[in-house]
Amino acid sequence: MRTSVCISLQEVVYSGAGRAHGGWKREVIVATRGLTKRQREILDFILSQMHRKGYPPSVREIGLAVGLSSSSTVHSHLSALERKGYIRRDPTKPRALEVLDYRDTETPILQSQVRTVPVVGRIAAGAPLLAQENIEEVFPLPPELSGEDTFVLKVTGESMIEAGILDGDWLVVRQQETATNGDIVVALLGDEATVKRFFKENGRIRLQPENSSMEPLYPEEVRVVGKAVAVLRRL
Repeated sequence: MRTSVCISLQEVVYSGAGRAHGGWKREVIVATRGLTKRQREILDFILSQMHRKGYPPSVREIGLAVGLSSSSTVHSHLSALERKGYIRRDPTKPRALEVLDYRDTETPILQSQVRTVPVVGRIAAGAPLLAQENIEEVFPLPPELSGEDTFVLKVTGESMIEAGILDGDWLVVRQQETATNGDIVVALLGDEATVKRFFKENGRIRLQPENSSMEPLYPEEVRVVGKAVAVLRRL
């Protein structure tokens, strides 16, 4: 499966919407195979505005957001998105635009199915993981990645680079307190959270970094708080 932005740990690949700065940012995740860069930008902006305001942007607003001064050029890109099955328009109404997500099936998935999950800024020992004070923002995800016990954690450091998890990535994590050998987990060591590959061997836990320059950890006490299921990245 090809993608422009995101790598998944479970072979579900998505593209993240947006710019970190400049008026609109990461808002919605949707598969974008077969789109040009400009078409992806337009689709991302439409999704961002629909998620934020509840209705799609005008042609003029789209042009301003992606740097297109010609409304006819914007219309051309919208027509291409419609042909490729990403949007549906009503020509009799100026803002009547519906976003669809076909992914790998022929069944359209309404963008309204996208759900938001909390971005956890800090994991503390003895505190509820999703306590309000730990949540920095929310992150929109498709339903297959956004269960009730799912959260997103920003990756810091390079201990998992050989597993394709890089500094600055967003890790989608399913809350659970158990793990099987080989799982990539978020574990709590005292007051510090770490992302490592989990192994239980000869009665002790090994937390293995995916970086050949780093040594494994053998903590005396460790608490697994979740299993990584996907990683999101902006290009």
